[in-house]
Amino acid sequence: MKDMSKTKKQKLTFAGLLIAIGIVYGDIGTSPLYVMKSIVTENGGISNVNRELIVGSISLILWTVTLLTTVKYVLIALKATNHGEGGIFSLYALVRKRAKWLVIPALIGGAALLADGTLTPAVTVTTSIEGLKNMRFGEVIPVQTQDMVIAITIIILLLLFSIQRMGTSVIGKAFGPIMMIWFTFLGVIGIMNLSHDWSLLEAINPIHAIRILFSPANKVGILILGSIFLATTGAEALYSDVGHVGKANIMGSWPYIFVCLTLNYLGQGVWILHNGSYHAGNGDFNPFFEVVPGSWRLFAIVLATIAAIIASQALITGSFTLVAEASSLKFLPRMNIIYPSTEKGQIYIPSINKMICVVTVAIVLLFRTSHHMEAAYGLAITVTMLMTTILLFEYLGKKSKPLYLRWIFLIVFASIEGMFLISSLTKFLHGGYVTVLIAGFILGIMYIWFYGNKIRDKREEKNAYVRLDEYTDMLTELSHCDDYPYYATNLVYMAKVKYNKFIKREMLYSILDKRPKRAKAYWFVTVNVTNEPYTAEYAINTYGTKNVINIQLYLGFRKQTSVNVYLRQIVHDLIADGTIEGQPQRFTTTPGRDVGDFSFVIVNDVISPLTKLTAYEKFMVEARVWLQNLSSNPASWFGLEYADTIVERVPLVLGDHKDSRIKRIKRIKPKKYN
Repeated sequence: MKDMSKTKKQKLTFAGLLIAIGIVYGDIGTSPLYVMKSIVTENGGISNVNRELIVGSISLILWTVTLLTTVKYVLIALKATNHGEGGIFSLYALVRKRAKWLVIPALIGGAALLADGTLTPAVTVTTSIEGLKNMRFGEVIPVQTQDMVIAITIIILLLLFSIQRMGTSVIGKAFGPIMMIWFTFLGVIGIMNLSHDWSLLEAINPIHAIRILFSPANKVGILILGSIFLATTGAEALYSDVGHVGKANIMGSWPYIFVCLTLNYLGQGVWILHNGSYHAGNGDFNPFFEVVPGSWRLFAIVLATIAAIIASQALITGSFTLVAEASSLKFLPRMNIIYPSTEKGQIYIPSINKMICVVTVAIVLLFRTSHHMEAAYGLAITVTMLMTTILLFEYLGKKSKPLYLRWIFLIVFASIEGMFLISSLTKFLHGGYVTVLIAGFILGIMYIWFYGNKIRDKREEKNAYVRLDEYTDMLTELSHCDDYPYYATNLVYMAKVKYNKFIKREMLYSILDKRPKRAKAYWFVTVNVTNEPYTAEYAINTYGTKNVINIQLYLGFRKQTSVNVYLRQIVHDLIADGTIEGQPQRFTTTPGRDVGDFSFVIVNDVISPLTKLTAYEKFMVEARVWLQNLSSNPASWFGLEYADTIVERVPLVLGDHKDSRIKRIKRIKPKKYN
């Protein structure tokens, strides 16, 4: 059956365009708030800049956005989607079979992008609120100090993170019209100022972009790229969010967005050149707000604040998508995912939302001003872009593109992004270290989880899996053996059955070896999440018995995973058609009850002392088990919080090992030992 939601998103519609504008362009759309400000500040202030610097800087901005955002992401990367989903992890999933080492750029790029998701909300909201600082309303100045700016910023961020559970569909519909107004406002303000000096259109010539890198008018040299790069930081988020709105709507809306951004940068440039003697009495200077007529200033600040919130939204939803993909690729532990709408691509992860919220607020408190935050901003995303370029090189190979075209792509974009990375690294001691620490922490978790799983799978005993159908006679015999009391009427193991017959030995060890568990029926349940929102189906295999049942549950991503509720109905159905033995209850408050009690068993591994691994392997596996116990609650995954659930610890033996033997000796007389 064709996925209707996916088909719908592939169509170019006005509603789709509006939602795309509301969701994916927030980050890149708020760049005019701080890019020109950063360039002018780094070059000694407005009184120290000249036409050559402004024309060259704007040319750098326009061609950076053209090459990185338009060419690389809109025209190339958006075609590299995995079942409609984008982002660096989806891209890795497409190319991972080409080479094992590709996991390295995927892990590094993903960690850096998640780190960037904590910086974008902090810098964009703070910048917009700073526009209110010392602004007079009649005789009143509501925001007089930076402390007040910080307080307002934190309140806005807390409200933003609190509405994430509503989902991107609801948020996108609300934000779309506002962002449409925002971009139109950028274009109108830009063209109003550009009309005073149309000659600045010469910035479209890329020659000026190259010249300014080596011109004495540019006092920071190639390091100016650190500020220029801020204009395109939203490109990676655009790619990550394609699953929420569809690539057709992104490609259709981008030209309008690009034109509006271009006009605004040009308009700011004209104002700066015509106001070289400008002096901000309060010490704050932001050309974005200065180009706006005085009577429009409050409207501009309010609109900029809302746009900053939407910019944050783009990174937050992108982070949810990245984490979900990372979990499916076994880069991160399994997490509780909520689907607020009927489209699977729109997700909400409570734990990630809380973590990003805490880190973002901490960054605001640590840096205190947008200027200081800009020093940390951009470093992480340059790393992600470079890693994406490497993976796209392999993707083009998978698509059988000529080798020379692939190398041209790699050399051009890796060179550009490499220069941006070098210029951003100069910010390391001025705040960039925070980004590196956050990205490094995330990368460490992903590395441990991924390679811990690899080591475990590689070193696990060859007989770790057994055929369930070879133990059905033994389980049937135990079920009818009166030597043991009933452990439960229905004993249920949440265990993935591979290829309809292979199961981990530890499951049967729990039933047969630890202490034989007698039950009327043994259930081995696998939960499969489907792409449809409300699927509720099941399939069974009894292996010719009436006591051993392999259940495959197929549940839609929006269906509540209440295994105990579904299983009670399934047992009733199977008893009614004679598939399994009846379970009449003699003592019950429900007359005619024919379904017995349930006991659910979840098996957790613990590293056995018999495990023989190298020090590195042992550390990785133990760290992986620790992360699993710290992050997971299997009972909640399956909706078993209020069911009779037992979590058993079963020894996990990895690597080659020899049984330790104790030697028997004959001792006639007791021997004294010193």
